[in-house]
Amino acid sequence: MLWRHGQTAWNLEHRFQGSTDIPLTETGIAQAGRAARLLAALKPHRLIASDLQRAARTAAELTAVTGLEPIFYEGLRETYAGVWQGLTSTEIRALYGEEYAAWKRGEPVRRGGGELETEVADRAAPIVLREAEKLPDGGTLVVVSHGGAIRVTIGQLLGLEPRHWESLGGLSNCCWSVLGEGASGWRLLEHNAGTLPEPVLGDDD
Repeated sequence: MLWRHGQTAWNLEHRFQGSTDIPLTETGIAQAGRAARLLAALKPHRLIASDLQRAARTAAELTAVTGLEPIFYEGLRETYAGVWQGLTSTEIRALYGEEYAAWKRGEPVRRGGGELETEVADRAAPIVLREAEKLPDGGTLVVVSHGGAIRVTIGQLLGLEPRHWESLGGLSNCCWSVLGEGASGWRLLEHNAGTLPEPVLGDDD
């Protein structure tokens, strides 16, 4: 399960956060608390998180209700985006319109002179896989990270070509995506969810 952090002031201002270490708002803390109470019902076995404070504070809410201590990884941080960080989406389009459009088309772009999305996936996905291997059969791993980092990690785990990662769409604050192991690899079971997963009842199970 990959869980995005709660709301920050820069989220509200539509500023590109990247690896800037921004705290949660009071609303963000409340979002994390609500989500943690839901996720605790799944009885997770392991908890890992980005070491940026917005992810760490979100993880702390799950620790409070489960007792699980998070393991922090720098490799789960959001994309470093150089000069884009701190700018609003409007400012980015005005100053770096061609670069922004190429990124949205799924082309490899070092946004603001920072990391490629494939580089983010290459540092984050192996952490998730290593931690998942430590689970007991049927166990649940909770990964607390960031919208962009989660999207590209999911894309890589599913074996999608990088140019198709944008089709996964974003995650709302404190929502999560659920992956499970299928017969031929990882499957996306839930995306941008805010309630507990429901079993799939149908011919596509």
